Amino acid sequence: MASMDFLNTAEPVKAPLVRTLPAAEKPSLIGLSREEMGRALVEKGVNERQVKMRVSQLWHWLYVRGVSDFDDMTNVSKDMREMLKTHFTIARPEIVDEQISSDGTRKWLLRFPPRGAGRPVEIETVYIPEEGRGTLCISSQVGCTLTCSFCHTGTQKLVRNLTAEEILSQLLLARDRLGDFPDRDTPAGAIVPAEGRKVSNIVMMGMGEPLYNFESVKTALLIATDGDGLSLSKRRVTLSTSGIVPEIYRTGSEIGVMLAISLHAVRDDLRDMLVPINKKYPLKELLDACRAYPSLSNARRITFEYVMLKDVNDTLEDAKLLVQLLKGIPAKINLIPFNPWPGTNYQCSDWEQIERFADFINQAGYASPIRTPRGRDILAACGQLKSESERMRKVDRMAFEAMMIVGHGEDD
Repeated sequence: MASMDFLNTAEPVKAPLVRTLPAAEKPSLIGLSREEMGRALVEKGVNERQVKMRVSQLWHWLYVRGVSDFDDMTNVSKDMREMLKTHFTIARPEIVDEQISSDGTRKWLLRFPPRGAGRPVEIETVYIPEEGRGTLCISSQVGCTLTCSFCHTGTQKLVRNLTAEEILSQLLLARDRLGDFPDRDTPAGAIVPAEGRKVSNIVMMGMGEPLYNFESVKTALLIATDGDGLSLSKRRVTLSTSGIVPEIYRTGSEIGVMLAISLHAVRDDLRDMLVPINKKYPLKELLDACRAYPSLSNARRITFEYVMLKDVNDTLEDAKLLVQLLKGIPAKINLIPFNPWPGTNYQCSDWEQIERFADFINQAGYASPIRTPRGRDILAACGQLKSESERMRKVDRMAFEAMMIVGHGEDD
C-alpha cells in the first residue's frame, strides 16, 4: 500500500463554521458512499480538486484502520482535523451492555440517537465464534413489521429503520471490541490480513426485515465488501429475508451477497400463518425469485431456514414437499429446534422427529444441519433479539439460542 504522507501537503481547508455542534447532532461520515462523502466535504469548504484524495484518505482511516476519533488520523493536517471535528462525527454507538458467553458468543446492546423516533433506540448485535470463522449478526431495524407468529422479536413493533451508518457501526464496533483492526502505529503495508480476522462473516439476521430497509442495507453492505476498506468477501456476507420478492431480485443484481430465506413452511396456508408476508408474496413467487438469483451453484447456495414446530410443520410429508419445492435450487436447509418463549403456543418438535426430518432431506441430496445451541447463557437468540426496554425477565428467555446465525456464507 502506498504511503499517504503526501496528503499533508494539500491546500488548506477554508474556514469552518463558527459553531461546533454536539456530537449527537453532527452527521456521521460512516455509512456515506464515496460520492456522498465527497459532496459533504465540498459543502464544508474542501477544494474540489482535493476531494478525491481526501475521500480516499478518510476511507482508509475509517475502514482499514478503524479509527473513531479524527485526532487519530495522524497524517491529516491539523486544519483539516479541526474542520472535520467541527462538522462531522465518526463516533461509535453507545454500548449499554456487553455480555460474553461461556462458549465465546458475545452480545452488545447498543443505543443510537432518536433520529425522529422521539427517544434514543436500542438494538442488539451478536458475535459467534465458529470453527475457522467468526460470524457477526447485524440488525437492520428497531423492531419489526412482519409479526411472524413464532418469533419473539416480532412482538416488538417497528420503531424505525436503522441508517446505513448505524448498520455499519455494528460491524465497526464489533471489530473494535475484538481487536480486529490493526494497531494505530502499524505501518501501511503491514495491515492485519483478512484471514486473521475475528469477524470473517456477517449475517443480516438481527432485529428487523433487511429488505424493508433496502437502501440503507445496500449502502452498508457495499461499504463492508469494498476492497479498499473493510474488504469482506461477498461470499461471506448473508442477507436473510422472510421473502420480500421484488427486493430479492434487487439484492441479487445490486448487492450480490449470499441469500438466506426464512421459509418455515411448505404450504401457503400454513406459511400465511407462520410468516404473514407470504400472503403478499406466496411460495411460488418466492421460489421463482430464488431460482433467478445470480451465480447460484453448489458452491454458492441459498440457505433456507426452517424452524421445527411440533405437530405444525415437522412431518415426513412436510419434508417431501420441501424437497419438491426446492427442486432446481442449489440449497442448504438449516433446521432450527424451537424453544418456546412465554406467551407462545408453539412447542419444539421431538428430537427423534427432527432427526428423521433431517435424514430424509439429506438422502434427497440437500445438506440439512440441525443447529446446536449457542449463547444460551446470554440469550443471544436470533429471532429473540429485543431491546432492553422491552426485555423479558432473563429466567423466562433462558431457553433461546443463537442457532440461526451460525454456518452462513462460504469459506472462500
